[in-house]
Amino acid sequence: MAVFQEKLTLRSPGSGTHEITDPVARVLARSKLRSGVVTVFCQHTSASLVIMENADSSARRDLEAWLDRLVPEDDPHFEHTLEGPDDMPSHIKMALTRTSESVPFADGRMQLGTWQGIFLWEHRRSSHERSVMVTVIGE
Repeated sequence: MAVFQEKLTLRSPGSGTHEITDPVARVLARSKLRSGVVTVFCQHTSASLVIMENADSSARRDLEAWLDRLVPEDDPHFEHTLEGPDDMPSHIKMALTRTSESVPFADGRMQLGTWQGIFLWEHRRSSHERSVMVTVIGE
């Protein structure tokens, strides 16, 4: 088994799901591996990753709105608010979602379903630079 690893540096425009399938696929192509698994890991505590529908953005908007209702910014019990009202909610949202995703690949292509994409889920309102480690393991 061979291992290929690369860090992606991405600029999120602000809160929401932002597709990163193509940059991950480019890392896979650079690995020159044909079959195995790609692991994507977000190195932050206020952003996460999700595999979600990429055909109809309303599915992602509904998911984002649902999580916003579940973890509102105006909770008076939050102590950790130094960086603003979206600070603690962004940490909770990250903890409730995922910081990594794994996708099998064959013939050098990720085996995502027809309507699936990999998304960086920015939980902060403002733009941030995010680091995502892509590790390709295979042959």
